[in-house]
Amino acid sequence: MTDEKKPPRRPRSDGQRNRENLLTVAKTAFTAGEVDIALDEIARRAGVGIGTLYRHFPNRDALIEAVYRIELDRLAEAVPTLAAQHPPVEALRAWMRLFVDYIAAKQMIAPALNGLVGGTSALYAHSSTVLQNAIDQLMTTAVASGDMRNDVEPIDLLRALAGVSNYSAGPGWENSAKRLVDILIAGSRTSAS
Repeated sequence: MTDEKKPPRRPRSDGQRNRENLLTVAKTAFTAGEVDIALDEIARRAGVGIGTLYRHFPNRDALIEAVYRIELDRLAEAVPTLAAQHPPVEALRAWMRLFVDYIAAKQMIAPALNGLVGGTSALYAHSSTVLQNAIDQLMTTAVASGDMRNDVEPIDLLRALAGVSNYSAGPGWENSAKRLVDILIAGSRTSAS
């Protein structure tokens, strides 16, 4: 008898739909300021039973973390798509605009994130790595194309956008941050571009 491990079973399509629906409902509630929403209310709004919610998310922290990770994953997954659809500088610009949306979503769910029992250190450390890798890939391609200066640190572009979100957290800051994307790109281009 061999001691082979079976490959992980793919989730059933209805189970995957339920999970995605729970995440959508939870994100909507968290971003609407419903930080303390009961899990049974999330299940009700998603049209599933509480047992289904607990099958996917054993506790509130797991659900909150999953909502955050979905936003982070969208940013990471956008890199190859944008790189395939746009010239390097435009892919970088489009991704930085998505980063602004990510910051906005993160700010909205921050109160829920701050309630995580184990804290957010590990989660934020992981997100820093994902974000750094994404912008590094896009910037490397843009520099190699000859359109961007090679003395620009990719992380500085992210810091500038994060700074705008912290400085002007009032209504409309996202529009200011997206205008800043264009300014940052223009200031980072080679003189030949």
